[in-house]
Amino acid sequence: MSVYKDAVAANLNDGFVVAINIVAKDGEADAVADILESLVEPTMAEEGVKFFMPYRSPINPNAFFIYELYVDEAGWDAHNNSDHFQNAVGALVQKVATRERVPFLPFVS
Repeated sequence: MSVYKDAVAANLNDGFVVAINIVAKDGEADAVADILESLVEPTMAEEGVKFFMPYRSPINPNAFFIYELYVDEAGWDAHNNSDHFQNAVGALVQKVATRERVPFLPFVS
């Protein structure tokens, strides 16, 4: 049984998480925001995706954070191979100064 009594919190603690930090190149932040926004709907429709939420820093408009929650690592792999991701990332990498993707597993069940 989960230590999280709230069903929503328990669900967010069950799966494969990927934390992504992106810093856009100067002059490219709005284009990066548009690309990330375009990923929300098709990504949330993927079978192996539980949650996909991009954020933008209020103190550094070039800085973005994306919280991704997948059913399992296979869900992340499927997302990485999806057409919408492949198309978006091709445009994205040209507009960013840095992009770091770090996977995580919950350590509290």
